[in-house]
Amino acid sequence: MQHLLLVDDDQDLTAMMGEYLSQEGFSVDAVHDGSQGVRSALEGDYALVVLDAMLPRIDGEEALRRIRARSLIPVLMLTARGDDADRITGLELGADDYVAKPCTPRELTARVRSILRRTQPHLPVLQPQSVVRAGALVMWPEQRRAEWAGTELVLTPTEFNLLEVLASEAGQIVSKEVLSRRALGRSLDRFDRSIDVHLCAVRHKLGLQASGQSRIRAVRGMGYQLVRELH
Repeated sequence: MQHLLLVDDDQDLTAMMGEYLSQEGFSVDAVHDGSQGVRSALEGDYALVVLDAMLPRIDGEEALRRIRARSLIPVLMLTARGDDADRITGLELGADDYVAKPCTPRELTARVRSILRRTQPHLPVLQPQSVVRAGALVMWPEQRRAEWAGTELVLTPTEFNLLEVLASEAGQIVSKEVLSRRALGRSLDRFDRSIDVHLCAVRHKLGLQASGQSRIRAVRGMGYQLVRELH
């Protein structure tokens, strides 16, 4: 049974969501302020944290910042509907995805399952582990581990998935719709900037080519491309 943490000051909402998630096979704990949310996320054995953007004591953004300073646990942000600033800031701080409030328990559960499917390590297998290589980039999907030129890349779960898709298609342009389906586990929403924000962080972590150009190229109206470099 996968263990989830809900961090939201609306106790009626967390009770309803917790009951629904429990019926769907999850074990759920709930806390109602940002400080306790950080402590629980870092000290508990949770598969995922659902974190509201608006919280007492410390807000969701600061809570996420503190969690990300010490952990790569998947985080699903709850944001006010139509509040793009909260969504983009949350993604920039390392949230794996977001859901706009008010949302239905079914929608929240579907998004939780989607994140868990794409972020949890695969079960051990008997055959040799697969390796994805693209120039100086080496990725081990089963271990959720990546290196660039022999140096470990510290990536959030969503960043790892996006880079894995681009690396598997290195040199090819991958549309945002394909990236959304393969890396985020969902169709691309209209005006959704999640992929752009996550890939901005990945670009920074990969650094620049010798020419000064980014190693991940945005092709307007088409998608993104991991540039093949000559060595």
